[in-house]
Amino acid sequence: MKVKWFSILLVVMMLVIAIVPGVGAAPSLQDPAVPDKIVVSKFGTTSIGSGGGSPGSGTLGPIATEIQKPKRLGSNPLRSDPGVGAAIPLGAGSGSSATTGKKAKSNPEVNFSFEGLNHRDSRLAFGGNQFSGEPADQGLCVGNGYILETVNSALQVYTANNGTPASAVLSLNEFYGFPPAIDRTNGTFGPFTFDISCHYDPDSRRWFHLAVDLDQDPETGDFNGKNYLDLAVSTGSDPRGSWNIYRIPGVNDGTEGTPDHNCAGGPCFADFPHIGVDKNGVYITTNEFPLFEDGFNGAQVYAISKQALANGANSIDVYLFDTAQPAWQVRAGEPGFTLWPALSAGKQFSTDAGGSNYFVSSNAVFDDATGDSQEIIVWALSNTSSLNSASPSLQLTHTIVPSLRYAVPPSSVQKTGPFPLGECLNDTSGSVGGVNCGMALFGLPPQNVSIGPIDTSDSRVLGANYANGKLWAVLATAAEVAGQQRAGVGWFILDASVSDSGVSASIRKQGILAVAGESLAYPTVGVTTSGRGVIGFTRVGESLFPSYGYASIDDKIGAGPVHMIREGQSTQDGFTEYPPIGGNRPRWGDYGAAAVDGKNVYIAGQYIEQPPCTLEEYIDTGFTCFGFRSSLANWSTRVTKLTP
Repeated sequence: MKVKWFSILLVVMMLVIAIVPGVGAAPSLQDPAVPDKIVVSKFGTTSIGSGGGSPGSGTLGPIATEIQKPKRLGSNPLRSDPGVGAAIPLGAGSGSSATTGKKAKSNPEVNFSFEGLNHRDSRLAFGGNQFSGEPADQGLCVGNGYILETVNSALQVYTANNGTPASAVLSLNEFYGFPPAIDRTNGTFGPFTFDISCHYDPDSRRWFHLAVDLDQDPETGDFNGKNYLDLAVSTGSDPRGSWNIYRIPGVNDGTEGTPDHNCAGGPCFADFPHIGVDKNGVYITTNEFPLFEDGFNGAQVYAISKQALANGANSIDVYLFDTAQPAWQVRAGEPGFTLWPALSAGKQFSTDAGGSNYFVSSNAVFDDATGDSQEIIVWALSNTSSLNSASPSLQLTHTIVPSLRYAVPPSSVQKTGPFPLGECLNDTSGSVGGVNCGMALFGLPPQNVSIGPIDTSDSRVLGANYANGKLWAVLATAAEVAGQQRAGVGWFILDASVSDSGVSASIRKQGILAVAGESLAYPTVGVTTSGRGVIGFTRVGESLFPSYGYASIDDKIGAGPVHMIREGQSTQDGFTEYPPIGGNRPRWGDYGAAAVDGKNVYIAGQYIEQPPCTLEEYIDTGFTCFGFRSSLANWSTRVTKLTP
């Protein structure tokens, strides 16, 4: 598995790590099929408002306090070199040949599209007291006339009818009531907050925003081992109003009321959190790793009463399922990995078995030989109506569904163009006041870096919906198109149901979406209550800068043709591209986002809006390339409303 990095700060921080000893005894599981309970008190309140933090000056800080450190310090736990896996034959074009000639229910129409938050917005939020970070990640939620977009590490509200900003840009730390991740006036550190998602629930008329934070020592910035799932819940239907905040500990080391999962080196880390909501509950899934050592524990599922959250309870009961436990493993010795919660379209919640919420996962990353699989795993958390009782009786079950073959995708080649940050590192001309650019910005002598391919993740599930009585899911996969290995989109439409004996599922339709000469990276999916949907993704290739596109999906034809929303304007030129300052894995996307509002689907993902910019222009514009970037990164996001 490619472990994702949200590439980061302070090289010196990696040298000395203070491990906080655990306090108190770990709760014990009397029954291995019963979840643990964690009691969490309300942390505080917040609001977005129509204002927000003032932008910073954009001045680059010292490199040690500018680039963010890896989210976790252990190395790759599952696959040290995922490669591509075996080639998957696929002709140029899209979809499954079994549906050729059939007419889709609809051809999605773009209502409007706009550049959302970009790296510069995130870096300059909170008065500039932010780190430079990539990838963006992506969260998007829509309802009650508003769009809320959230990225690493900022958010903003827009109107849903045309995308006009309805709030200023707010940093995640401001939103959650934390001090800055780095206070550039005094050099102190607050929580490092990232990995975001959100959802508007029309049933409760509440907005839910989720992030994870790693606590940093205020004086040194070292990780102290503590990490939390930060869940914010609005008190009304306007996202700009007040929210309640709950911090759910992710350490799972026996402290703070958590069970002890025996993570190597001490605390566990709740990575890659995502959120699901049904009639009765709110569900958070994570991938659990040791924070300070190598390894992978397994996916975690946290279940919380939606009623308690909507009512702003002073304390909430959180029920935790650990898929590393034998009762919930996929098969003996194989824990779950990236259980993506299936968000319901509108109020179409499953009422099976006392109320059920579905999750979808894949398992190709566990195959070290070829990195491929022909299985999709469908999970259900059932009897969720019991979450409103004093003693909930929840059941987590899964079924393994035979599927088409998918595999870990290759990296994506991008079109060659100006790459001013890289050219700055290579500069020998003394172009900044008689000093070469790399020395002026980073204290580095001339380097020899070049543009490389961008990361396309692994084969984990990256989006799931429950709509029109079916499950819809997408993942990234390798595909052979016109004799070349490319990144494509695996899509699945499943029938699923839950009974007292557990969940059952079968594939109604499936296929691989791919295009000759391009890669389709980081797909997301949104489907309306009538079963009409949209898949969004980054489009990139040898003749195409990172762009944003889409395709339709329905249960009649499957995936439709690939369309362009906004063509990228230049190369990905972020610090993770270059080993001297950020590493050798050019980061991208990590995941996109989709939201459904009535008959409309909104999608968001990453591309490059910055126009071509030479090294001279980069320097002359104060390292901003005409105000489109910061000195260290140039990613943008695209938000689009479509009617399928």
